[in-house]
Amino acid sequence: MALPFFSSTRTIPDITTVPRHIAIIMDGNGRWAKQRFMPRVMGHQRGVETVREMVKACRQLGVEYLTLFAFSSENWRRPADEVSFLMQLFLKMLEREVGKLHENNIRLKVIGDRSRFESQLVRYIEEAEQLTANNTSLTLTIAANYGGRWDIMQAMHALSQAHPERATAFEEEELAPYLSMHYAPEPDLFIRTGGEQRISNFLLWQLAYTELYFTDTLWPAFDRAELESAIQSYQKRERRFGRTSEQLSEGKTNA
Repeated sequence: MALPFFSSTRTIPDITTVPRHIAIIMDGNGRWAKQRFMPRVMGHQRGVETVREMVKACRQLGVEYLTLFAFSSENWRRPADEVSFLMQLFLKMLEREVGKLHENNIRLKVIGDRSRFESQLVRYIEEAEQLTANNTSLTLTIAANYGGRWDIMQAMHALSQAHPERATAFEEEELAPYLSMHYAPEPDLFIRTGGEQRISNFLLWQLAYTELYFTDTLWPAFDRAELESAIQSYQKRERRFGRTSEQLSEGKTNA
């Protein structure tokens, strides 16, 4: 299983002005609705509009990969009616949006444990991924029933099954191809909306050297200007990957 990208703990990646890969925890839908005396589900519906806007903006700005945390493995703890609504919203989004994604040359990937999804939803996911598999302008990844610890464990199980004779002597780069996002570079920029400042079991392996950006803006109110502010913050960061500032300065001088 070939790995197209390198680990930031092993190889220093190319640093670009615009992040190649942005990962977002879309937090604050329910609070946005509550502030407007609406049911929580209305916030989730409005959040879908923000997703459309972010996909369009990232494509125009030259971002190559956009990964959105839609539903965590812990979100099953929410009220049953809200979980049911979210599953139906996900299904409707696939029905309505996949054709548009395909027309705009956008590849769709869905990562996470699909075992708890209804068969109709699984079928729509598979069909959407197949339809958009060869698209190249942007890779949109939706993390649904996803957890970072689950991801590492399922990768370890898959690797052990593929190479049982070496089950106690694996290297980091051998595990990476079995992780859910083996097809993408590690995120350059992580954004969490809604005011919380934690990773919440999202892409634990992949975020090792990602720049973190937290904003109080609730997801339904997060617009292109907010995205550009996050990117501007990223552009001011010094991405050392274990090196010193002096080493970076010497490299610029010698370039």
